[in-house]
Amino acid sequence: MGTAAVHLLLLLGLLHAGPGGEGRKGWRRRGPAVRERGEAAAAAPAESFPLDFTAVEGNMDSFMAQVKSLAQSLYPCSAQALPHDLRLHLLHNASVTCNDGSPAGYYLKESKGSRRWLLFLEGGWYCFNRENCDSRYDTMRRLMSSKEWPATRVGTGILSSQPEENPHWWNANMVFIPYCSSDVWSGASSKSEKNEYAFMGALIIQEVIKELVGKGLSTAKVLLLAGSSAGGTGVLLNVDRVAEQLEEMGYQGIQVRGLADSGWFLDNKQYRRTDCIDTITCAPTEAIRRGIRYWNGIVPERCKLQFKEGEEWNCFFGYKIYPTLRCPVFVVQWLFDEAQLTVDNVHLTGQPVQEGQWLYIQNLGRELRNTLKDVTASFAPACLSHEIITRNHWTDIQVKGTSLPRALHCWDRSLHESNKNGKAPLKGCPIHLIDSCPWPHCNPSCPTIRDQFTGQEMNVIQFLMHMGFDVQKMAQQQGLEPSKLLGMLSSGN
Repeated sequence: MGTAAVHLLLLLGLLHAGPGGEGRKGWRRRGPAVRERGEAAAAAPAESFPLDFTAVEGNMDSFMAQVKSLAQSLYPCSAQALPHDLRLHLLHNASVTCNDGSPAGYYLKESKGSRRWLLFLEGGWYCFNRENCDSRYDTMRRLMSSKEWPATRVGTGILSSQPEENPHWWNANMVFIPYCSSDVWSGASSKSEKNEYAFMGALIIQEVIKELVGKGLSTAKVLLLAGSSAGGTGVLLNVDRVAEQLEEMGYQGIQVRGLADSGWFLDNKQYRRTDCIDTITCAPTEAIRRGIRYWNGIVPERCKLQFKEGEEWNCFFGYKIYPTLRCPVFVVQWLFDEAQLTVDNVHLTGQPVQEGQWLYIQNLGRELRNTLKDVTASFAPACLSHEIITRNHWTDIQVKGTSLPRALHCWDRSLHESNKNGKAPLKGCPIHLIDSCPWPHCNPSCPTIRDQFTGQEMNVIQFLMHMGFDVQKMAQQQGLEPSKLLGMLSSGN
């Protein structure tokens, strides 16, 4: 037996000897399936289910580097040949298009040994009338046209093929669907003499599913529909429709799930009301009201039935559509989301914030936290940021000592072990993680903040001071010594 094989057995022994023992029976070798000669050749492919890393969580980076090295030495043909780039495929059905009539498409990286598929919906705001769509086309054309899309993309975060960056999904079949419909993935109208632009977000998803069935999706065990920002809202609007589409095509065995990142917006009152002139200044409720008519937007029937005719815009807001969903959905949302603050007209431009803004920001965190209290699977850090799951640093953020990849792994396991409603999380494997501290960046694992003007990194206290946080006043309100409050802020308590 080779040295590499001996090392692998020792590593697996470490896993087996770890505390608890949950999830051991569910282990499968990761990477493209390698069958033993003889009896296994005719067997049905096993689901490529993630390892249980409980025993090695304290030294995950080192462990994953060793696993990758060993996989490459034991199976050089499969591990080293694994393509890291996602390749562009334009849709065969040329009638399903981007805003400008160019063909929509998707980027694909196949993983032949895996029965897990991850489909990611890109984000990028929206436009809701001819004027601001024209402006968007002039300034952000790649979000409205496929004409200049590159032939390949490199996946990052949850789309990465590197186990160090993506510990539990690195070996899945990866699909990145570029956003070129400007309609929050809801539209169903084609370009015509009357319509200068097509809005076909919902139809693009359906067409991608049809094409992927012929590329291996038909044998999938799990399909995770993920998305960030407008793509996160798109997940909420489309996850049940994808499940229904696959059932109608005869693939009832595929478990469809959703992962909505930074798409859980509030229809709250703006800090300072402004006229609905463009995407940034328009209140989200009014923008979606106008947009859903302009796009011929469609929403899930179960949600639509909850509201009066003409009030379908309500289904674009997570806390209103979530109770109507049939598929399990994991919600990832910063408590102080930058896009939410932007549409609420709270602009953090480097000047100290006024007391009214500060109170508004704190209240926003409380409101968002309240809307998530009945969401079974959630991850909500008290940070000022936007989007996370495709960022390189997504493994660094923690809530109550648990990272986002770990929380998603726990959710995976709870669903895999027949708890299909996810309401009985495994011991020591939390899936409802919401920060309770009340200020932006009171969580010490939040992404680094830089001064807008100097570019220098700021710690939590420097950031709060920069925003006009009054330590003396806040300490007095909390009944604490200022030094004690500063210590709590530094440690994230």
